[in-house]
Amino acid sequence: MKRTIIFFVGIILTYMIIGNVFAESNIIPDDAIRIRVIANSNSEYDQNIKLKVKDKIEYDMYNLLKNTKSIEEARSIIKDNLSNVESSVYTTLQNENYKLPFNVNFGLNYFPKKEFKGIAYDEGYYESLVVTLGEGLGDNWWCVLFPPLCMIEAEESTDVEYTTMVKTIIDKYF
Repeated sequence: MKRTIIFFVGIILTYMIIGNVFAESNIIPDDAIRIRVIANSNSEYDQNIKLKVKDKIEYDMYNLLKNTKSIEEARSIIKDNLSNVESSVYTTLQNENYKLPFNVNFGLNYFPKKEFKGIAYDEGYYESLVVTLGEGLGDNWWCVLFPPLCMIEAEESTDVEYTTMVKTIIDKYF
C-alpha cells in the first residue's frame, strides 16, 4: 500500500513539474487582450502617477468588460470607449496636476519579456490597450483585460495565483 501511494505521488509530482515547464510560458491565452500603463520615468512621482492612472483604468475597464463573453465583444467595447479612456486618463492627470502629455493606443503593441512570480511571459506584439505617460521611459504595469485574468475584482487589490488541480489536491491531502 505504501509503495502504491509513493508511486502515485511520484507520478503526480512528475506531471506537475513537466506540466508547469510547458504551461508557465503559455499562461495567457493567445486570444487575449492585454492592458499596459507605462510611466514617464522611474521617479517616485511618475510611478505614483502611473499607479493612479492604472487604478482608474482598471476600475473602468472592469465595469465595462465584466459581462463580456467573447473577444470580439471585448474589442468592440474597448474601441467604442477609447474616448472615455482618454477622458478618464486626462481627468486623473489633471487631478494630480500632472502636465506631461499622454497617449492611448489600442492595437498590436510591443511587450518586453517579463518574469513575474516565477513565470516567464514572452516578448512580442500583443493586442492591447496601452497608455503611455510622458516619454514612457519608466517601469510599466500590465494585466489581461480579456479574459479578465487580473481584473477579477478591480474594486479590491487582490493577488491572483494560478495553480493546477493536481497541485491543489496534493496540497489538500498531503
